[in-house]
Amino acid sequence: MAVLKVKFTKTKRDKLAQILWILNWVSVVSGVILFSLGLFLKIEIKKRNEVMAKGDINSVPNMLISVGVIACIINFLGGKICYDCSDANKFSRWKLVMLPYIVCTFCFTFCILVGALLCYTMRNELEESLYLGLRDAIKFYKDTDIPGRCFLKKTVDMLQIGFQCCGNNGFRDWFEIQWISTRYLNMASEEVLDRLKSNVDGKFLVDGVPFSCCNPGSPRPCIQYQLTNNSAHYTYDFLTEELNIWMRGCREALLEYYTAIMRSIGITALLIWLFELSVLIGVRYLQTAMKNVLLLGDLEGESEGWLLENSFVETAKYNISIIKNLGKANQISTVSGIKDPNIDVRNTNCGKTNDTTKSIPAAS
Repeated sequence: MAVLKVKFTKTKRDKLAQILWILNWVSVVSGVILFSLGLFLKIEIKKRNEVMAKGDINSVPNMLISVGVIACIINFLGGKICYDCSDANKFSRWKLVMLPYIVCTFCFTFCILVGALLCYTMRNELEESLYLGLRDAIKFYKDTDIPGRCFLKKTVDMLQIGFQCCGNNGFRDWFEIQWISTRYLNMASEEVLDRLKSNVDGKFLVDGVPFSCCNPGSPRPCIQYQLTNNSAHYTYDFLTEELNIWMRGCREALLEYYTAIMRSIGITALLIWLFELSVLIGVRYLQTAMKNVLLLGDLEGESEGWLLENSFVETAKYNISIIKNLGKANQISTVSGIKDPNIDVRNTNCGKTNDTTKSIPAAS
């Protein structure tokens, strides 16, 4: 029994074809939107590539770009097919193409759904990439004279100023690394030498942060050195007073920024998926209705259209049986050394033979 069967008159078929022709052109625009969103996300990730570890975070923008291009091609073809479906004679040349087209479009719409869901599931991968990338960027902050790392100081400073953040997880991350290059340390100073000797790894560690961590909105001049020393500053209490530096870590700030972008892209992709799915359903009804018109032979009469010719269970069983038969057809029996008799058969009659050709006796 057909699923969701609907009767169509010739007028309804023509209107459905015209509406679907318009909707397919709208779908082309939606493909451009998907392409643009994927390109935008890729550019935003590329902007801060220096503070991200290498990973699969580009899989989502790449998928959106690919799906957007495919959407433009498929929906452009769909518009042409739906336009010709208003004429039964023109439909005959698309009759064998429409079912494969519907199957391909269904797979394509499924890819849109996957891309939309990936926008919500890649948060963990993005967080790990940011954590590792920011950790290395902060670690090499001082290496302004080493090729390949000299740009990291400016990158981290601009990042902390732009996103109003400090460190990876917080400002205390700067306490655990040497972020001042030895080029700018006075090795004749006893204080500097004592700090270097007091550290097992010989690093110059201070309870301070770079200038880019300072909050310009604070009424007090920025305290970026000796943050944990109350006696070093007038009327200052490290434990109770709110510091005039950014308290939030850059990983959290960037994660919120990209999460907001991907959430918006995910919602847009879901809406486009629902729209594409509705267009696909309309094309399926048009295809079955026009197919039945040709079978009935009455181009002006009524015809039935449906979503599935049989029930969901029967359709699933039928498709599974087709897949199994395809698998059996591609198998070559190798059990007990038995080979296919049609393989490696040599023609022994390449040259001339002495066999006489026997003619079939004519009927008397």
